[in-house]
Amino acid sequence: MTDLPRPSERSRMRRFFGLALPFWSGPTRLRAWTLTFTVLVFVAAQLATAVGVNTWNRLFFDALEKRDAGAAWQIAAWLPLLVGVSALTLSGLVISRMLLQMRWREYLTRRLAGWWIADQRYYRLQFVAREQAAPEYRIAEDVRLAIEPLVEFAIGLISAFVTAATFAAILWHVAGSARFTLGGVAFEIPSYMALAAIGYAVVASLAAYVTGRPLVGRIAAKNEMEALFRAEMTRLRENAESIALIRGDSDERDAVGESYGRVVAAWLRVIRQQGVIALVLNTNGALFPIVPLLLIAPKYLSGDVTLGAVMQVVAAFSAVQAALIWFVDNFVRLAEWFASVTRVDELQEALEGVDIGTVMEGDTQISLQESDDGAIHLDRLSIAHSNGRAVITDASVVIGLGEKVLIVGESGTGKSTLIRALAGLWPWGSGSIAVPRGKSIAFVPQKPYLPMGDLRTVLLYPEADNPVPDEVLVAALRRCGLGYLARRLDDDDKWERILSGGERQRIAFARLVIRRPDIIIMDEATSALDEDSQNHLLGLFEAELGHATLISVGHRPGLEDFHDRKITLEKRRAGAHMTSRRLGKSLWRLFRARDAANDEVG
Repeated sequence: MTDLPRPSERSRMRRFFGLALPFWSGPTRLRAWTLTFTVLVFVAAQLATAVGVNTWNRLFFDALEKRDAGAAWQIAAWLPLLVGVSALTLSGLVISRMLLQMRWREYLTRRLAGWWIADQRYYRLQFVAREQAAPEYRIAEDVRLAIEPLVEFAIGLISAFVTAATFAAILWHVAGSARFTLGGVAFEIPSYMALAAIGYAVVASLAAYVTGRPLVGRIAAKNEMEALFRAEMTRLRENAESIALIRGDSDERDAVGESYGRVVAAWLRVIRQQGVIALVLNTNGALFPIVPLLLIAPKYLSGDVTLGAVMQVVAAFSAVQAALIWFVDNFVRLAEWFASVTRVDELQEALEGVDIGTVMEGDTQISLQESDDGAIHLDRLSIAHSNGRAVITDASVVIGLGEKVLIVGESGTGKSTLIRALAGLWPWGSGSIAVPRGKSIAFVPQKPYLPMGDLRTVLLYPEADNPVPDEVLVAALRRCGLGYLARRLDDDDKWERILSGGERQRIAFARLVIRRPDIIIMDEATSALDEDSQNHLLGLFEAELGHATLISVGHRPGLEDFHDRKITLEKRRAGAHMTSRRLGKSLWRLFRARDAANDEVG
């Protein structure tokens, strides 16, 4: 296979915004722009309130300096109004911001999750991009971490720009120019407080950027190790019974410890870098309240400005400086945000690989077609692993309407991979597969999936909305040896846990009796059953499901008696070769199976 081209790190942002920004141009645009406008209104209101508080500071402290009690109390009376308006606008900003975050995340989650689930990409992704550990975490958590801070950053940047411009104008007007004499020569620096605030912010921002740049990669590596650790713990939980039965506790404990050791190592690299950044941030935090006082003090001592002007200038300087060093204050969060953006984009890249990268220029893929004669045709079919290694080579066979075919072969000959190709899940290879047009197809895996919900939902899956009478469901349960569950159709339980492997396989056969599909493809579908139970269920293909075309993979004794033909996959150096021969059915076994099934129903 040809490797997919990987985007450069510089293109991550562009690709991510290409995925996320249609929130403002697609079907959700009305909601998006309404929320955006609301947020901007509250941002403007919050800034206006801040300017009002800054002006109030000057008037109040001027009144204190003059010891004018009447004016001081008159000005103080405006404070509750300012505080109330500030609280209301801040609350409105918080609510509108959170609504925008939630709706934007909803849009991106639906888009990414829908892309992942559609066309079996969730299945094929494990073959195309094996490094994609826990894609569900990237959708559930990294999308949130990519969207929520982004809204806050956008609001912060807009607020910082407008705040810096507004309060720089106040500094320009109130602080005036700095005049000093050096070597007998008089100098004047116009709007020196505004220039000082800008210069200070530039120095602090550069220091934060230089010390914090390595943090992006280290946070991305830490998140990846965390995802791998969660995947390891999930694997342990999902295979708990198997591990417990073979007493694999010690090995699993070592594996989990090793996985968490990588998490710790990644965290230590992040902590070391954050320590360096903290030194810069804490130094800035100690200096910026003092710097404006030192700069305005000479003008106050000379009588050029009042105490109220000093307080207004200090507050305005702090506002300008805080706005301009927004990058400094948010560098760590920016690094964490970009790490999440990278992980979302990596998932997007992998999903694109499933769509257009599984077969690149110069490669071939299995062609899926429709047949008009009711038969299934495999024409010069070759199946390969996703890395290009051949599994089955040059197979041609026709499976007639209603024919029952058994596929056998030693381990590694590609039996299950052939089933995946028939299901359209496996594109790697060449040749063609043609299935009858307009025929319903049912696939029965070795471990049938049981969804959450009541037993009726389990039986009707994946067509749970189909109106099927209860008597049909009950008859199917009894026919498949599950009559004792007939009274539990409305019970909502964790069926995947409480039913044994054999019972789950019986559920799969009950689904076949209910749906009566035209084509049935089974992969070791009776492996958890004893031979008599297997015979009971396979007897369905001579009775209720006699019309169906059957393709089954299996190796257990007695399977040949229920099939018309056997296809054998034989290992060869260049890939398994397919041979076919007719079978004679054992009628006494079929009659015995049917009689036993009738006894169960009775």
